[in-house]
Order: sequence, then structure tokens, then C-alpha cells
Amino acid sequence: MKVLIVGNGGREHALAWKLGMSPKVTKVFVAPGNAGTAIDATNVNIPVSDKAAIVKFAQDNEIALAVVGPEAPLVDGLVDDLENAGILTFGPSAAAAELEGSKVFCKNMLHTANIPTANYRAFRGGDDAMRYIKERYPEPGESAYVVVKADGLAAGKGVIVCSTNTEAFDAIQRICGDREFGDAGNELVIEERLIGQEASVLAITDGETIITLPAAQDHKPAYDGDKGPNTGGMGAYCPTPLIDEDMMQRVEEDVLVPIVHAMKRARRPFKGVLYAGLMMTAAGPKVLEFNVRFGDPECQPLLMRLKSDLFDILCAAARGRLSEIDSLEWDERPSLCVVMASEGYPGSYESGRKITGLDAADAIDDVKVFHAGTKMENGNVVNAGGRVLGVTAMGDSISLAKLQAYKAVKEIRWPGAWCRKDISDKAR
Repeated sequence: MKVLIVGNGGREHALAWKLGMSPKVTKVFVAPGNAGTAIDATNVNIPVSDKAAIVKFAQDNEIALAVVGPEAPLVDGLVDDLENAGILTFGPSAAAAELEGSKVFCKNMLHTANIPTANYRAFRGGDDAMRYIKERYPEPGESAYVVVKADGLAAGKGVIVCSTNTEAFDAIQRICGDREFGDAGNELVIEERLIGQEASVLAITDGETIITLPAAQDHKPAYDGDKGPNTGGMGAYCPTPLIDEDMMQRVEEDVLVPIVHAMKRARRPFKGVLYAGLMMTAAGPKVLEFNVRFGDPECQPLLMRLKSDLFDILCAAARGRLSEIDSLEWDERPSLCVVMASEGYPGSYESGRKITGLDAADAIDDVKVFHAGTKMENGNVVNAGGRVLGVTAMGDSISLAKLQAYKAVKEIRWPGAWCRKDISDKAR
């Protein structure tokens, strides 16, 4: 059977690689893909925004399962279009994807479902938001531990963590005044800044049954020690000691089950990957956000460990028959992903720089280099995005997985390449 994956990031490369291992899958297409998916699958030159062309390709090629990777086409309703055309598709409808597409909607759903989260206020414009900060923190330069979030999709960059009212004013100006994140800033959320470590719990659901995946820990700030601006994620490891069995049960009971039920009651039944971004506070886990797809880079270490047939799992979820799936099998060894990025990311960066050492890195035991922002140019692999590669490794312990991953990182070179050096250090 043939599979179509929509997207061109590290997540989509990992999905193509793992789905290609299924004995039931004869061919994997990726639209539009990258230089890595061109090796492990077949690229199709269709942008993720061209819904009509994607649907036509799926029909013409008798696709047995379509998997929509990124958030933008999910929010834009690509799953609805594929399903209306008779294509079995894994992913949420546009109505369900609003859980990620609108932070205001998400916070309101959390409140409705009585799910623990930070206190918040939503605003439709910058003037009211500025007035709110001035009223609560009137003194010049006063401490203001808040987080200002653009409402819509901003590629992981629309969340600004503030420590003073000056920083909060600046964040509101960037979102509403400067329109740094475009229409994503039509509304914004200001919420209390929670203290603790972050963890990611992903679950696959068909709207009734929920299969929770091992917890991971993402590293969103750009630089070592969680310094610098937020990014789409600079690395992740799995599992994380932050979430033991008892805590996982608490997350399932207090977060995952309530939101699935709440979405069903709201007539937005959720099918696909439900990603809970959690802050592990002294009062227990609180939801920072929900994503409606596999995380990138969390997907890479998760799928490295998965031993069950991913094709069977995703098909069952798409058909509403997830209850028929056996318990998932996992490699007991932990895994770790280090994101290598372009010079200047998460700001502006230059593309087209030749990447070397990929074969040497992939040849290291228990290592897989997943491509994200890459493309082929004149026979060479070059960088074509901010986050370029997800160097992923396994080991008998988290520290050994880290050792293997960074050993592979050292083999890879291009002008300006960089990465965080402390992925997984929080696990100590």
C-alpha cells in the first residue's frame, strides 16, 4: 500500500523512515519533502499549501493513507479535503486543529474542561493589553513575570517570556504594533509565567481511545542553559525522568481524557496526535499549550524507539478503531535528538551552504540523521531552513545516547552550523 506524507521537516522525514519499515507499505511519498526524504522515500514537488494538488495526487496514486505533518495545513483544513475525497487520512479536522491554531481558543477550552493551566487574559488589540500591564505593574521597570503569546500560528516563535513590564510592553508592541508575526497577532494572550521544567506528552487518539506515548523533553530556547529566544525546538530526548508512571497517569486523567471529552462535547471530535506541552510545577503539571501533531523534534527520538508498526497504528486511529491495537512495543533504550541550525536562526540566515559529513554521521552505531531544512542543489545537500538537521541517537542510558548523538554532530559541517551542547543535561 502507498502512503503520502505532507510536509518537509524533520518530523516528516522521521515519519517517512518509520512508515517505510512497515511490511504493508510498498511506497512512501513526501510532499514536498527534503534532501533526506528523497533518500528514504519519494519526494513530490507539491507545496503543503496547495490543497487541491495534494488531493489530486492522492487520488491519482491510490494513496492508502495520508499523514499531514505540520500544523499550518491541519489548521487550513487539508484533512477535511482529503477525507471528503475518500482518502483515509491521519490528523485532526480544521475545527479540531483550532486547539493549536488559536491560543485563545485553547485557553478557553482548558478553562471549560477544568484542566490545570496558567491564569490568563485574552485581548483583541494592543491598547487593551498595554493598559492591562500598566494597571497591574505601574512602576517603571517593575518585575512582571508574564508570558505574551500571539494567538495564531507563528512557527513556534510567537511566545515571548517576560520578566519586567518593559519587556511585556515590548512584546505587545512586536505582536500587535510591529505585526512581527503577521495575522497570528490579531489577538494575544497574556498569562502568568509558570515556574518549573517543561515536558511533552504526546498521545494518539481517534476521539474515543487514547494511546499515550513515552514522555519527552523539548529544548525550545536557542542557547545552552535555556538562554535566548524561543525556537521551534533545539533538541529533545525520550523518555524524561520528569514523568514517571504515577505522573503519567495523572496527566492522562487530568489533561488528556478531559480535553478529548471536551472537544467531543464541543462537536469538534479530535483524531490524530494530541501533544500536551506541560510545565511541571510545585502544584503539579499545568498545560502550557496543546499542539495537534507530532512535535518536531520530539517525533524523531520517539519514532527511533518505536518497535510497533506505525502504519497499523495510524490507520487504526484514522478509521476510529484504535481500541483494536495491541499495546505498543518500545525499545527500552532512551533516545536523543540534537538539532543543528543555520547561523542566525531563529532570526535571518543564509541558505545554500553545502553540508558535508552526513554519511559519516549516519554510519555511527544507533544514529539516524533526520533532515529538516535541506535540499539538493547541484548534486550537493545544502541548508534550506533555520533548523537543518535532527541528529538522533540511542544508547543504553541517556548519557550514552547523548554521547552518540554529539559524536555524529562532530562529523557534520557547513559554514555557520551550530547547535546546543546541553540537550538532556536536565535529566541528571
